[in-house]
Amino acid sequence: MTTPDASEKQLLKRELGFFDLTLFYIAGGLSLRWIATAAAAGPSTILIWIFACLCFFVPLAASVLELSARYPQEGGLYIWTQRAFGDFSGFLAAWTYWMSNLPYFPAVLYFGAGSLLFAFPHGQQLSSSRSYYLLFSLACLTLITILNVRGLKFGKWLNSLGAFGSWVPVAILLVLAGVSVLRFGSATRFTATSMTPHADLKNAIFWSTIFFAFGGCETGSFMSEEIKNARRTIPRALIVSGVVLAASYIAGTIALLVALPSAAISGLGGFTNAIQVMCARLGLSWVVVVIAVLVALNSIGGAASFLSSTSRLPFVAGIDRYLPRAFGRVHARWGTPWIAIIFYGFAGMLCALLSQAGSSVQGAYDLLVSMSIITYFIPFIFLFLAMIRLQRETVPPGVTRLPGGRPTAVLLASVGLITTLLTIVLAVIPPEDEPHKGIAIAKVIGSTLLLVGAGIAVFLSRRSHKST
Repeated sequence: MTTPDASEKQLLKRELGFFDLTLFYIAGGLSLRWIATAAAAGPSTILIWIFACLCFFVPLAASVLELSARYPQEGGLYIWTQRAFGDFSGFLAAWTYWMSNLPYFPAVLYFGAGSLLFAFPHGQQLSSSRSYYLLFSLACLTLITILNVRGLKFGKWLNSLGAFGSWVPVAILLVLAGVSVLRFGSATRFTATSMTPHADLKNAIFWSTIFFAFGGCETGSFMSEEIKNARRTIPRALIVSGVVLAASYIAGTIALLVALPSAAISGLGGFTNAIQVMCARLGLSWVVVVIAVLVALNSIGGAASFLSSTSRLPFVAGIDRYLPRAFGRVHARWGTPWIAIIFYGFAGMLCALLSQAGSSVQGAYDLLVSMSIITYFIPFIFLFLAMIRLQRETVPPGVTRLPGGRPTAVLLASVGLITTLLTIVLAVIPPEDEPHKGIAIAKVIGSTLLLVGAGIAVFLSRRSHKST
């Protein structure tokens, strides 16, 4: 048996075009659960959306635009960080990213499962059933894994359905909100006071959740060598999808608040529940069934986009031998890193199983979301630092830079870096109702150090193995 190397990448098939990648970004980036979460917090989240867009999403998208154009290799974040700071930093950036996404899968699928219950007359009887949520998550992850092993030409259809399941409900929401305002008036008063974010602990912690919603535009570059003309396709798809994401989050939040008071929006099925209340008032109850199915598709598409893209990180680490060499294998017939995909899919299923150990459904959901937020931002520190560091390298011919060149790139990356560090601090702070704040902070920091320490141990072990 030969050792896998970069030649394995030649077996990859370029399946994603501009339209496919745009839908991929929308499916992974636009999660309807965040619209409901934001609306439940009141009108002040509108300004937080704008701040998060300008100070996190724009710097992130700009960094991905330039770095993916400069270095359009499979692995994206892994390659950029490795090129800027060496193998250790590249591996650690990839390790924290793929580990942070494991709790994301059951978390987003729980939301989809909760929303789907609204499509059935007696569906809410399962709203507290741990078995239902677990089986739904496992079934979806199994389907996603199988389709992606067969190839992106199959897996991309889940992304397309997920994108369809996000912008269509938002469009319907805008129409319903408009009708509600005409018939009943606005349910929320938008004043300078109500729209001003309060500088208290509870609201500060919430900001990290909003920033989390804007992540995902980095994922397409993980599959650069499976994208047709990646240097040109990634920037175009990012710009189009970015406009859709920002507009949907802000307009969707405003629409929910116009139609309903923030107190009426909550829970695992928050978005669909809000639609149900609106439709009941307007005598359009049948619309709820359609929305429930679409929201479930949105959740499945989001999980599919992150599983297919993030599994490419252990694939390139396997090629570099920092993971067992089997991870670097590409299926000769299907042209996919099938072992990395299967392993990552099973890891997501294991996370779903562990999340339900001795916990309620809502408790498991909250735990999964908090774990994702805290660990998800660590790789972005590496990404923004790599963006700054790599400005010293010569730009390859034919690469379109950001307007303003190096000064603009460094400024945007610096803003993104500062915002990321602030978000991590906010995510660590325990909620106001936590009785043992010191212990809660210690658990968060301890689990993060344990996660990073495990990555360091794996890297050192594999590096020692490579040298023998």
